[in-house]
Amino acid sequence: MKDYLYLHLRDLPYFRAFLRAVEAAYYQDFDLPSPTLDVGCGDGHFASLTFERKIDVGLDPWHGPIHEAKTRDAYNLLVEADGGQMPYPDGCFASAFSNSVLEHIPHVDVVLAETARALQPGAPFVFCVPNERYLSELDIPRRLRALGLNGLAERYTEWFRVMSRVSHADGPETWKARLEGAGFELVRWWHYFSPQAMRVLEWGHYFGAPTLLPHALTGRWIIAPAKWNLRLTQHLVQRYASTEPVEDGVFTFYIARKQP
Repeated sequence: MKDYLYLHLRDLPYFRAFLRAVEAAYYQDFDLPSPTLDVGCGDGHFASLTFERKIDVGLDPWHGPIHEAKTRDAYNLLVEADGGQMPYPDGCFASAFSNSVLEHIPHVDVVLAETARALQPGAPFVFCVPNERYLSELDIPRRLRALGLNGLAERYTEWFRVMSRVSHADGPETWKARLEGAGFELVRWWHYFSPQAMRVLEWGHYFGAPTLLPHALTGRWIIAPAKWNLRLTQHLVQRYASTEPVEDGVFTFYIARKQP
């Protein structure tokens, strides 16, 4: 298997890289028959590292990222459109996935219904999202509550939710209901990414702040994407980039399929 952690660390701040590395490893066990739809392809970075083949169609509503995706050559076709109004006929895709996207979409039920409409009966749909522990396991609010600063802890938690653009941080029962309402059946799910890993991710937003300047100036997060420069970072985050499911994981991976 590829060293997905190193590959992501070359291009991304570490707090994004080690989470995406875990998710990329999961996709190696899935059969996603073509034609495949990526719901929320963004800048195409994840697909370019995760799949050995081009994904048939990438869909995203954001102009800048989808045009960056064109430079990565990871898709046969890129479409700038809202997932709630997909420009595809019924049943034209044999599979779909959405990696850490659905949590950002306020009208997620509409997007799920549109995804189901565009899939063939029985087609797999895999996705991952944060669950309720994404917010409850944050480190800084825990420290604030220990000092009796409950109000400040609540304000920080809400700020973190808004900053990370998370509209939905829900558990499997909520997603099961959403999926069934859209025309899917839930096949299985598992939690991953431990609370300890989540706290490393949280603090990474602040420790990774120095990467903002080179990204603004050059378009690159990492100035020297070489093993010698990334060896220490990889050593420090390696133990948090585990693909083993954990009962109290803060993210959840779902495997669903369109109802026959």
